[in-house]
This record gives sequence, structure tokens and C-alpha cells, in this order.
Amino acid sequence: QLQLVESGGGLVQPGGSLRLSCAASRVTSGFYAIGWFRQAPGKEREGVSCISSSGASTNYADSVKGRFTISRDNAKKTVYLQMNSLKPEDTAVYYCAAKGVSCSGRVDDFAVWGQGTQVTVSS
Repeated sequence: QLQLVESGGGLVQPGGSLRLSCAASRVTSGFYAIGWFRQAPGKEREGVSCISSSGASTNYADSVKGRFTISRDNAKKTVYLQMNSLKPEDTAVYYCAAKGVSCSGRVDDFAVWGQGTQVTVSS
């Protein structure tokens, strides 16, 4: 079974940057679209960004456009989320999840999820 592990979270001041990684293991064949989601305390999970299996297509939530960049290195089986100009409202647990092959569709189509990594933006 495909497994995903997030890393790179931590504490950062407003305006700072973090780079999250989503590493895949037990990939037996093919590629997956990878989405980033986040959930703050008392809030519902929301989509942040997604990248298609080839990396050719990406999308972003309006709240992070121009600040976050998603990318992937299929040779390393890793998807990245570069987060710049971080704001306190970006504070959340960030999860990556996998589906095939494109990012369009429902959140329920993401069948495999990582354990999450905490991002805290505070002065």
C-alpha cells in the first residue's frame, strides 16, 4: 500500500517561509496526483494546493495564491509545498494526500493520506 509522510513543519514568524515535503513509499507502479490540505483547531479541513501526476497542472486555494508553490520530483518520489509570506491564519496541521491522476474531482477521491505536520505562524 502507498504510504505518505509529511515533514518540514515548524514554528515561523509572520512573513517567513517553510518548505513542506510529502515523501511517498511503497509505490509499486504509476504516479499519483498529490494534494495538500490543512486543518486548524475547530475548523474543517480545507484544500490548499494540488499537483497532477506529471506535474504539468497545479492549482491553489485563493488564500494562498502567489505565496505558496507546489512542485514534485518524481525521481525522488516527493512533492513539495514552498510556503512564503506566511500569515498567522496559515497555522494548521498540513496533510498531503494521493489520488490518480488529475486534481479535479472530490476530496473523497484522495484515498491515501499522510499523518500531517504542524505549521505554526506566530510572532
